[in-house]
Amino acid sequence: MRASPEDHLTIGEVIHRTGVPASALHFYERKGLIFSERTSSNQRIFSRHMLRRISLIMVAKRLHIPLTDVAEVFAGLPADRAPTHQDWQRVSRRWKKQLEERRRAIESLEHELTGCIGCGCLSMKACLLLNPDDALEGRGPGPVRLLRG
Repeated sequence: MRASPEDHLTIGEVIHRTGVPASALHFYERKGLIFSERTSSNQRIFSRHMLRRISLIMVAKRLHIPLTDVAEVFAGLPADRAPTHQDWQRVSRRWKKQLEERRRAIESLEHELTGCIGCGCLSMKACLLLNPDDALEGRGPGPVRLLRG
C-alpha cells in the first residue's frame, strides 16, 4: 500500500524517520513550525507531510538559518492539510529570494575579509574594520562600514 501525505505517524515513527529527538519535535511544535494531533488515547500523531517540514528545518539549521526565518516561510503553508505542489512552489520562490540575499551578503563579507586576512590589517587606511577614536559610534553598533556598506 502506498503512503499518503495525510497518513499519520506516531512520535516514535517520526523520531525514527528523521533522527530528531522528541524534545526538538516538541520545541518545533511550540514554535508553530510543525503540527500534531492527539488520538482518543491522547497519543501525539503527526501527518506524514510533517516529515518534509522537519527535513527542511534540519537543512536550515545546518546552514545556520534562524528558525524565525523558517517560520516566516512556513507561514505560507497550510497547517491543516498537506501542501500542494503550488504551495511549495510559492514558498520556494520566496525562500529562494531570501537565500540569494544571504548568499550575496556572505560573498560580500568573504570579499571584504579576504582583503583583511590577506593584509593582516597592515593597510589601516583601507580596512573596513578601522574605526579610529570610535568615530563611527553614532552610526550604530558593530562593524558598521562592513555591515552597512
